[in-house]
Amino acid sequence: MLERIRIFSGNANVALAKKICDNLGVPLGKANVSTFSDGETRVEINENVRGMDVFIIQSTCSPVNVTCMELLIMIDALKRASADRITAVIPYYGYSRQDRKVAPRAPISAKLLADLITAAGANRVLSIDLHAGQIQGFFNIPVDNLFATPVLLEYMKKNYLDNTVVVSPDTGGVERARAFGKRLGASLAIIDKRREGPNEAQVMNIIGNIEGKRVILLDDMVDTAGTVVQAANALKNAGAIEVSVCCTHPVLSGPALDRIEGSDIKEVVVTDTIPLSERAAGCPKIKVLSVSGLLSEAVRRIYYNDSVSSLFI
Repeated sequence: MLERIRIFSGNANVALAKKICDNLGVPLGKANVSTFSDGETRVEINENVRGMDVFIIQSTCSPVNVTCMELLIMIDALKRASADRITAVIPYYGYSRQDRKVAPRAPISAKLLADLITAAGANRVLSIDLHAGQIQGFFNIPVDNLFATPVLLEYMKKNYLDNTVVVSPDTGGVERARAFGKRLGASLAIIDKRREGPNEAQVMNIIGNIEGKRVILLDDMVDTAGTVVQAANALKNAGAIEVSVCCTHPVLSGPALDRIEGSDIKEVVVTDTIPLSERAAGCPKIKVLSVSGLLSEAVRRIYYNDSVSSLFI
């Protein structure tokens, strides 16, 4: 039934692409994505895609500039090979934190990347938990921004139902935390923080009652883990019984693992939008859930031109 679908992957997250293909019962497309000796990205599509509905699975994660170029060049190669429709499946959208001008003469890099993806020839974009919803408006092509909430909630309902409060690590994530807590049947608290610089945060105050509670600290991503570790310490000092972290994108750069391993955080629940390093995969505090089922269902619906709206929960 899926004879006109082709799924390709860059080098960012081949394991996730294979899971999606397994769920759909289709083979992963034959493509060689490598580099020339000077570091330029080299792409060869080794099968016919003329008139096909093509999906490229590629998170723009570390090394970000390399994975971005792989995505752009693959889109261009498939467009020139006469693919009928090209959907860029970007589980983690890099540069998403640069979505507005925060200082004079600052770029809006998330918009620039959106322009590049569109100019390369993508007809549609599928992503998960964009850092800011307005990024959808940076594109002049359809964008489906799925939420990993159903995947995370299934695990949380099995392990965190009793005496639980969901905490937003900043005011920007309050809406996400409120919706998550409502479906979990948990109360809501907020951490008021002041960011002193890039990748630096200082916890200032806790709004809400967390004393004697099991806390779920909810965020869209964990990068250097400075925010969540400081937040966890503040929550424990304020009387929380235990603190767990729940996020979609495990960026985990720089000192993140050292901070997590040395903290009072009980567990960090993440998804596989970004592949973990060998050390992170072996960390006993990190639990990985797969979004392959969510993405494969979205791909199937897009292919059949069915509604995707029921997945936006």
